[in-house]
Order: sequence, then structure tokens, then C-alpha cells
Amino acid sequence: MEPKHILIVVTGGIAAYKACDLTSRLSKTGHEIRVVMTEHATKFVTPLTFESLCHRPVLTSLFEDHPEDPIAHVNLAKWADVVCVVPATANIIGKIAHGIADDLASTVCLAAYRKRILCPAMNVHMYENEAVQDNLRVLRNRGWEILEPVSGLLACQDEGKGKLPPVETIAETVLSSLHDKPLAGKRVVVTAGPTQEALDPVRFISNHSTGKQGYAIARAARNLGAETVLITGPVSLAAPSEMEVVPVVSAREMFEAVKARQDADIFVLAAAVSDFRPKVVSDQKIKKRDAALVTELEPNPDILAWLGEHKRPGQKLVGFAMETQNLEENARHKLEAKHCNLLVANDLFVPGAGFGTDTNVVLFITPEKTRRLEKTTKEDLGYRILEEAAGC
Repeated sequence: MEPKHILIVVTGGIAAYKACDLTSRLSKTGHEIRVVMTEHATKFVTPLTFESLCHRPVLTSLFEDHPEDPIAHVNLAKWADVVCVVPATANIIGKIAHGIADDLASTVCLAAYRKRILCPAMNVHMYENEAVQDNLRVLRNRGWEILEPVSGLLACQDEGKGKLPPVETIAETVLSSLHDKPLAGKRVVVTAGPTQEALDPVRFISNHSTGKQGYAIARAARNLGAETVLITGPVSLAAPSEMEVVPVVSAREMFEAVKARQDADIFVLAAAVSDFRPKVVSDQKIKKRDAALVTELEPNPDILAWLGEHKRPGQKLVGFAMETQNLEENARHKLEAKHCNLLVANDLFVPGAGFGTDTNVVLFITPEKTRRLEKTTKEDLGYRILEEAAGC
């Protein structure tokens, strides 16, 4: 995907500091970010903070800080693929709804004509005020996407709806808006993370998977328009929004969750599933003894093989293989044995391709060919995997 242009409009609310986190997150995605601030926003956060995060000048006035471009509001609106107002105060909401253009932020918002997102944040009584709600209805009807605030303890110590949505939710919404929806009408099931197989109430057998790649694939599927299901083992990642998230622990639980959704159009099995589990699980903590501990293991269900055996015409199946030797040979054997359309293979010992990294280096293996991809982010790879799978 080619880098897109994201314009963040920051207005004068206490949640303005959270726009710094949003800018930082979006800057790491490879897209180009610019920031416009209202005068009141600069009382909460300095323009220099945003300039340091997006590496571009921050604009705050209609004329003073860009005399070479007297129509910056129009040019910024033309430049932006998406405009996100965060936080959106009652003041900026009212201005946009009523066509008031008395500063750079409001003029840019009125000139914007592509994707437009508002993230309201204010006191609960202000948010519930009839005038504010009327203005939000007007803007929805005019094509603005409104990210509803969440409930909680507000900065003014009132309880209620008015907190800015989580920054990760805003970032996901912005990124989703940048994509076409080629998977609209399709159902995609993604597995992610490790599984855990209990030895006793305290210990378990597992692996080093963090779930980062699987979660990136699930977000990509959602952003491409698919009805997305994420079946996830135990991880420390925040659950993505706008999809069904099914938490599981063991391989057998993951198997049952997959079988219950076997009508999906695309399966991407990125989870690192334990091949074996203890045959007997102690109901009490196993105590340390002088003698070595010996436990008998039995095989877990092979989820990928089961899906391959039950694959219906037109259904796409993507498997993963992490190897430490003979990468292509072992991965191709797995592709053929499990009846996959695509096998994504990586070598644990290649720099940038191991557990817990934000990047990956993989081979795409199909029945017809092998293609080597250069190191890329796991987010970018998520889109490439789905594009490859859809074309298989």
C-alpha cells in the first residue's frame, strides 16, 4: 500500500495530550502525518511536541505561520486522504455543523471532502446537551464518522460519557478509512498467539509467540472490509475493535473455536499451536523432588490439517511455518500435506523475523511457486498475506 496523507486537527480540550500518542502511533505506520492546532489547543500541548512526532511544521493560524501559502486550508484539505479531529470539542463541532470558518482548524474541516472523523471529548453534561447532540446528528448526516466518547471518570471529576475513545481505537479507525474494501462480504478467521497446555494448576507448556503477526492480519482483514473473527491464545495485546474476538487457552479450545466457524471464506492460521499436551494433568501443584520429572505427552489436534481435509471449493487456507533449518523444503512439505493455498514461512534465526519483533522476513509458498519477501513490518505483511490469499 502506498503511503497516505493523514491530517490531525487538535482542538482545545484536556484530552489534547492524547493526540500526541495518536500522532506517534500513526507516524510509525509509514503514512505522512500533518497536524493543525487551534490557538486553545496550544495552551495544553505545544506545537513543538507534534513537530517532533510527525517531523513536519505544525500550523496554528490562517496566515501567520505560512505566509507563502495564503490558501493553506484548501491545500491541506486537498492533500489529506483523511482528516481526524481529536479531541473534538463542543466548540469545533458547533462550528463545523453551522459552517463557521474563523480559524485554520475550522476552515480546513469545512474544506475537507474525503474521509472525515470526529472524536468528541468533553464534560458529560456538555456532551448530552441537546445542541451538541443536534450538531452531531447534522454532521453524521453530512458524512462525518463520529467515534463516540466512552464513559468513566472525567477530568472535571464528573462521571459519565465524555472521555476520548482509546487512542488505539482512533488509530485503527483512521487506518481502516485509508483502504478500499475488496474483502467486503467475506468472512475471515484468523488465529493468533500461543496455546498453553497445563501440567498442573501452576505450570504449563507453551511457546514464545506474542500474537503480533496474527493480530496484524486480523486488523488488516477488518480494514479491507471483511467480517473478521480473531481466535486468540493468551497474549498481552489489546483486543482489536470491530471484530469478534474469541479468547482460548489450549489447542483443543482453539480447535473447537475454529470448527465452529468452518464456513469462513478465508482461514489464516497464524497461531503457534502446541503440538503436544500432557497426557495426565495433576490437580495439585507438582512438588520438586530429587528425581527427574517425567511426564508423558500426547498429540494435540492438527487444526490446519483438519481444515485442509474439510476445505470446501473456493475456501482459502493460509498456514504458517517457523523453521530453524531447511526452511523452503519443510514449508513446501507442510503446504502439500495440509492442502494449503498459501504457506507463510520464516526462519527463527533471520534477524527481524523472530518472536516479539515488529517486523518479519518470510517466504510466500504456493503450489505453483515460492516468493521471497524483504523485511517489512508485520502490519504491512498482514495486508500482503490477505492480498496473496485472495488471489490464490
